[in-house]
Amino acid sequence: MSFPLLTATAAVPAIGAIVTAAVPAARRTAAKWIALAFSLATLVLAAIALVRFEPGGDRYQLTESHAWISDFGVRYELGVDGIGVALMALTALLIPFVIAAGWHDADPLETKSSRWRPTQGFFALILMVEAMVILSFEATDVFLFYILFEAMLIPVYFLIGGFGDRAHAGGDEAGATQRSYAAVKFLLYNLAGGLIMLAAVIGLFTQTGTFSLAEIAEARANGTLDMSTGMERWLFLGFFFAFAIKAPLWPVHTWLPNAMGEATAPVAVLITAVVDKVGTFAMLRFCLQLFPEASKWATPVVLVLALISIIYGALLAVGQRDIKRLIAYASISHFGFIIMGIFAMTSQGQSGATLYMINHGISTAALLLVAGFLISRRGSRLISDYGGVQKVAPVLAGTFLIGGLATLSLPGLAPFVSEFLVLVGTFSRYPVIGIIATIGIVLAALYVLVLYQRTMTGPVNESVRHMPDLKLRELAVVTPLIALLLFLGVYPKPLTDIVNPAVEHTMSDVHKTDPKPEVEAAP
Repeated sequence: MSFPLLTATAAVPAIGAIVTAAVPAARRTAAKWIALAFSLATLVLAAIALVRFEPGGDRYQLTESHAWISDFGVRYELGVDGIGVALMALTALLIPFVIAAGWHDADPLETKSSRWRPTQGFFALILMVEAMVILSFEATDVFLFYILFEAMLIPVYFLIGGFGDRAHAGGDEAGATQRSYAAVKFLLYNLAGGLIMLAAVIGLFTQTGTFSLAEIAEARANGTLDMSTGMERWLFLGFFFAFAIKAPLWPVHTWLPNAMGEATAPVAVLITAVVDKVGTFAMLRFCLQLFPEASKWATPVVLVLALISIIYGALLAVGQRDIKRLIAYASISHFGFIIMGIFAMTSQGQSGATLYMINHGISTAALLLVAGFLISRRGSRLISDYGGVQKVAPVLAGTFLIGGLATLSLPGLAPFVSEFLVLVGTFSRYPVIGIIATIGIVLAALYVLVLYQRTMTGPVNESVRHMPDLKLRELAVVTPLIALLLFLGVYPKPLTDIVNPAVEHTMSDVHKTDPKPEVEAAP
């Protein structure tokens, strides 16, 4: 048997979580280094998988298949296409930065009113989330994916509720209440979506007799899949509703600002840059592949919802007074672009959407982590409590600016490429939607530049006059992310070469081709 590389990429962080949690309470620093070591080992395995993946080869590669629950047709089946392997690598890349950035976030607090915060548990939960997310990008059995889709909610719930942000204007008691509310809201929203998805998963099995993506695709290709149009549409809605919550898409998005606002900055990165990508990824892998006709039927409504998300999220970001909630609403706007690209049903739109998932993960991680360093120094998330930071901490201000410029998709930075492709792909089939969506670009420039102006420029606020600049550990976290934003902004070809063949397969699933230009190119 060949080495089970995909299983190993998920097993290493899972084992790391167990080992980290087992470290004695007095050895907090050792637990941190153990967690970081396991995350780096996972990154090495993900890099090997990325190198071994052949873009021009089979659709699903590095496959594994083993019997699991034979009586119900459930198998342990793994495989990655270009989209899955890219997102798996993104997850493995971001987790070491999340751990390093949150190095002191779970240290015991000094105040008597504060609860004991088990440091080992914090890092063990992060590794457990990593293991489940990576495995969800690899699962090609629908039931296995569903188990992972739901199970990852539990560690995230504890990370929000048990290890929330300490910078709360109302003090420790109010902060604990808000953290509990945000954690419960996150769990209830996603569990509701998961329960509806479970019904759809059962319905899919009754129609196909299998949970295997490969077997369902083969039956559809052979014309032996007997599923009525009405049934396909109902099943699509069950899957899509769960993925729209996870993504999140308007109007089932309201859990995200609470969760990101009350979580620590590294956990907020974990939520929006890692966990939420499972929702948009699943739209490509499951909605379009399993229910192609229903996906085309639902496209007009989905595009309108995505457009609302783009404008709504950007408008609310403009009016925010809380730094982290501003970034949360900006992410809702960005997820609108991703979903719009997916359902534009063009190769440019879907390639752009996939690149957007990756580039948004990197840019949001950079901006959120620097914002977290800023908030930890001042002890406040309110924009009004800052001013003139660039004069006392120029490196912090500079990295914050680059993260912000990436968020507004400035040309030369990675998100610009993906946003441009999404807009081009959408405009070529739905020009009105594409034109209106560009308003989101203007609003992004507004909320990012206003945020930078109010926090970093102007007279120095007395509360930040003695604020220290970024330390070596913090620079080690931010610098590689900024370097990636610059590199992928000027040379995205390594990513496009990997994802484009997978996009071609998805376009074939829904029997769509790119619209021909109305004006012929000059000879």
